[in-house]
Amino acid sequence: MWRTYSITPLLVGALLALLNSVVGSESVLFSRATGKNPCLTHTVFHGSDHHYDAISDSRVRDDASYHVSPQSMNFDRGLCPWKYRISVTVFWVGEQATGANPTSNSESAWDESWIDHYGGEDDPVKRTNFVPAGFTPRLNPFYVALPYNDVDDHHTRPEASLVIPWFKDCFVREGQSVCKGHWVAIRHGRRICYAQWEDVGPFHVDHWQYVFGGERPRPNPNNDSGLDVSPAVRDYLGLSGLDVCDWKFVDVYEVPIGPWTVYGDNNTRRVGSKDSRKSR
Repeated sequence: MWRTYSITPLLVGALLALLNSVVGSESVLFSRATGKNPCLTHTVFHGSDHHYDAISDSRVRDDASYHVSPQSMNFDRGLCPWKYRISVTVFWVGEQATGANPTSNSESAWDESWIDHYGGEDDPVKRTNFVPAGFTPRLNPFYVALPYNDVDDHHTRPEASLVIPWFKDCFVREGQSVCKGHWVAIRHGRRICYAQWEDVGPFHVDHWQYVFGGERPRPNPNNDSGLDVSPAVRDYLGLSGLDVCDWKFVDVYEVPIGPWTVYGDNNTRRVGSKDSRKSR
């Protein structure tokens, strides 16, 4: 955007500092091929009473109390646009199977030893500073799931190269996901959080028309939810059990320093990491 103007580097720096200060006041701005059941449900956090269950109504769909702030609207431009008013559920590494969640999350769509690599269960109740209270996670605690898997039975899906915007830049070999680890921005009101895509769901594994296109999430029992978020994302955004968010894909260089850059061997934006230094 700035290239269309004849502005000195000093002025550009001042304008960028002003832009960052607007958003930084509310947040430090962020960017199954395993055989798991493709129809998944995940639990929903219901506040300080630590009650979790699955959403089965449509009370949020037309909730007039949810608004996108004018300040946040300033960041709606870009190659990957925001997806608005998406119903959100909460899931976590190590989540056990229940009636509402028939498949446990000891593994993810792309990691058969997810809970081991993470270091244990990402306890959604006992937490300290966005991480489980009992241990320091070895993977980024800011993670999400979206209903598309670019790998099926250890093979890259045929449409993947056509629908995933960053496919050509990230493809390494057949059957290796280019979606795993990609950064997502999630917005709730005035706050924006950043997280990495680490699992597939809710409910579907093939809905690329929504994940990368203009469709809405497919109807499902959890209020047509289209995004699962980790407890860390939930806590940073202050989500309740019946919430909606906006989200979009971002590149690693768009992810500023924040609590999502502190932990994780898989964290491509971790402060002090080799990848982080390259992205600056």
